[in-house]
Amino acid sequence: MRRPTIADIARRAGVSSAAVSFALNGRPGVSEHTRQRILAAADALGWQPNTAARALSAKRAGAVGLAVARPARTLGVEPFFMQLISGIQAELSERANALLFHLVEDVDAEIGLYRKWWAERRVDGVLVVDPRTADPRPAALRALGMPAVLAGGPDPAGILPGVWIDDARAMARIVAHLRELGHVRVAHVSGPSGLLHTERRSAALHEATRPGATGTTGPTTVTTDFSDTEGARATRSLLSAADRPTAIVYDNDVMAVAGMSVARQAGLAVPADVSIVAWEDSTLCRVTHPTLTTLSRDASRFGATAAGRLLALLDGEPPADVEFDVPELIVRESTAPPPA
Repeated sequence: MRRPTIADIARRAGVSSAAVSFALNGRPGVSEHTRQRILAAADALGWQPNTAARALSAKRAGAVGLAVARPARTLGVEPFFMQLISGIQAELSERANALLFHLVEDVDAEIGLYRKWWAERRVDGVLVVDPRTADPRPAALRALGMPAVLAGGPDPAGILPGVWIDDARAMARIVAHLRELGHVRVAHVSGPSGLLHTERRSAALHEATRPGATGTTGPTTVTTDFSDTEGARATRSLLSAADRPTAIVYDNDVMAVAGMSVARQAGLAVPADVSIVAWEDSTLCRVTHPTLTTLSRDASRFGATAAGRLLALLDGEPPADVEFDVPELIVRESTAPPPA
């Protein structure tokens, strides 16, 4: 028989998982009436505390770690990442947990920081972002015995539970829209090579637009560091080619806006001469002219969900992946049929 979880108790008592955790651990945050209802639900389900988790909870640091191996200049201009962190912080604050946030130079430095945090009992677990091909972090965290959730998974190694969206299906949604408009030359301005979502999106674009399959020509992918400067550089390179693309897909909103500016400087109109699609929706996409066609997902909810899964793991719940729905494509003014 499956061992009942905190989520099971929450459903039976009609409360949140956080309220169940407070009640079972004797912490403030719920009324006495609610506490008794939760305890009654737990007793009815035959719930028994996870002794290992309970032993750890007594020594908790009350903090979760997030280390990011990206340049600070790129984080400051990318709305998605700020919204992600906002969602993480909101979920942790609701449970009286702090977020310990560090920028690091590379993955090796990130793993070194995990070892330091764990040895010093600075955090109870970590959220891992930007999953990579041949990623050494899941195995390193398993060796440490450090609880972790991968925001952007699933983990190809099957070590860490993850919160994720299907990048391939999302890219296919963009390609389907561009194909309906008649585009045959589609380019991709991506993030850094080696990131799993970069590889998945690029592979999906190549699959959906492979020569002979749909009447399209093979796409060009240009890697960047997610910054507006790199997005502009990539766009200049693409638009200066003899067979320049009629549509460009950008991996974030900042690069898409920079690309639109470069197109104007080159004497090209958006969308009459080149269509533009941004992967992330934001206020920036809605206030530009023309407004940008985008994939829209709730970055704050994504971050909150990842943080919630980590807290559930710390409370003794079994690890589990959470797959979000494929982001919605919001068609605005930046996409149109290609020039004749």
